[in-house]
Amino acid sequence: MKPATLKQIAEQLNISISTVSKALKDYPDVSKKTKDLVNELAKDLNYKPNAFALNLRNKESKTIGLIIPEIVHHFFSSVIKGIISQAEEKGYLVIILQSNESYELEKKQIELLMNQRVDGILISLANGTADYAHLNEVLAQDKPLVMFDKIAKLVRCSKIVIDDRKAAYLATQHLIDTGCKRIAHFRGPLLPQNSIDRFLGYKKALEDNNIPYDPSLVYLCECGEHSFEEGKANAQKLLQDHNDVDGIFINTDLVAIGAINEFKKMGIKIPEDISIVGFSNWHMSSVISPSLTTIDQPGFLMGKNAFKQLHLEITNLKNNLPIVHQEIILQTDLLKRESTKDITAKKNKLHL
Repeated sequence: MKPATLKQIAEQLNISISTVSKALKDYPDVSKKTKDLVNELAKDLNYKPNAFALNLRNKESKTIGLIIPEIVHHFFSSVIKGIISQAEEKGYLVIILQSNESYELEKKQIELLMNQRVDGILISLANGTADYAHLNEVLAQDKPLVMFDKIAKLVRCSKIVIDDRKAAYLATQHLIDTGCKRIAHFRGPLLPQNSIDRFLGYKKALEDNNIPYDPSLVYLCECGEHSFEEGKANAQKLLQDHNDVDGIFINTDLVAIGAINEFKKMGIKIPEDISIVGFSNWHMSSVISPSLTTIDQPGFLMGKNAFKQLHLEITNLKNNLPIVHQEIILQTDLLKRESTKDITAKKNKLHL
């Protein structure tokens, strides 16, 4: 049945629209008899309140915007699930937009969300974003903005991240601890902060273990929709350029899986010839052969925390309370699998 309007209810009961509205809101100046008649008829006629109009009166839209680089990426799909799990609890609609790693598209999407009068915006930056004027404009209009994963340190807003430098250090240190001495890095694009930090973590681990840093062992990946092919291409380049590499730390799992696929085709044994550590714990990482040692990046938890922080700022703004920006750093773990050497097993074999 098509939902009725306040006018239809008023006409059937021969009372004013304002009386119907007050009765539905349980105003004290409307008699119990009238309230009962209105509520009973509203139920019979399938009346539904106009949520949009109600939200406008409350100076909120109960919608938030979410801009991510890629929807199909395993990590970002986990983030979306985390955001929606919290948004549904609070009665919020999430408008999800994909920037396709484009700065220009990201700018247009910010403008679109502002025109839609969303209550706040969650964003993980596109790889091509180097100018932050569009983000600062959001904050200048007193609209809460929370960044996650790929962030800009120069934008004064809340951020939900992992310690990418520490995680990359841990990944590289694991390669060193398993006997690798010539370690390459397939890094992400030059701009995103997380890509920079993962490179710096790799470099610091080498330095702390007195392993000379060789820039020719660092290969650039855009880490977009062609990540798998980039992994294959960089694996080929690496073997052409260097025949003495025994370990690789790779910026994302999909690139790592592409590299593993190519190495296997070329007769390179993993981890006997080359050990590999990935990043993010994509769902395919545990089922490929050999299974991929990787950094577990908590996407679902990042999404939950991102929405919680945004909702807190929306609530504070509504109640004329100050917004305190937070940087929340989530824990990561190294998941040891078959793509790196098990030196414990080797020691036990020698002992026997």
